[in-house]
Amino acid sequence: MTIQFLDISFKDVLKNITVEIPTHQITAIVGPSGAGKSTFLKHINRLISPNSGDILIDGQSIESVDILSLRKRVGLAFQSAPMFNGTIYDNLNIPMKIHQQQLDKDRAQSLLDKVDLSHLSIDQSIKNLSGGEKQKLAIARTLVLNPDILLLDEITSSLDVHSVQEIELLIQKLNQEDDKTILWITHNLQQAKRMSHYTIVMEDGEVVEAGPFDTLSHPFVKGEY
Repeated sequence: MTIQFLDISFKDVLKNITVEIPTHQITAIVGPSGAGKSTFLKHINRLISPNSGDILIDGQSIESVDILSLRKRVGLAFQSAPMFNGTIYDNLNIPMKIHQQQLDKDRAQSLLDKVDLSHLSIDQSIKNLSGGEKQKLAIARTLVLNPDILLLDEITSSLDVHSVQEIELLIQKLNQEDDKTILWITHNLQQAKRMSHYTIVMEDGEVVEAGPFDTLSHPFVKGEY
């Protein structure tokens, strides 16, 4: 599976972006605030559509794919890990409800096991979950439909050091064991260096450099901002 941006522009936020994203790898997206990173990411599951250009997955334009089918293949988790009132199961079942289906309870528990939340029950309230547990639950929710691609928007930026380490290990496991293609926006350059196989550097709505982290020379990556 390949993801290609072909001359993508959106308002004054993204400017003629052409880039190919490696498959079955972890790609970090870095750059200063306002560079267009989140807007870039949201294009991949059509939360936003470009004013010009095209995005291809496996050679097919995502604009030609039914949006619900696309979002089965492309999961998205945000920094805030929004939760809904009710139980853990209620939150895990949301993607299935969108498709007018019901999540099997054994599968729900297996998803908790996969994201290292086996100590929790699907029937318990989400009220007393820690920040790290909520973020893991948000990731589990993106896995309900078994997407090939995971889009992660600064998912560790508000977590303590221990929770960050746990999330990083989880993401590496999803990449290595389940062969997920993962795109991860991070403001932490050290995180990008230790986690990614490939890094995209954005500035002022453009991709200014891309490659393995240790090969990059852009001033932002060198800490000169």
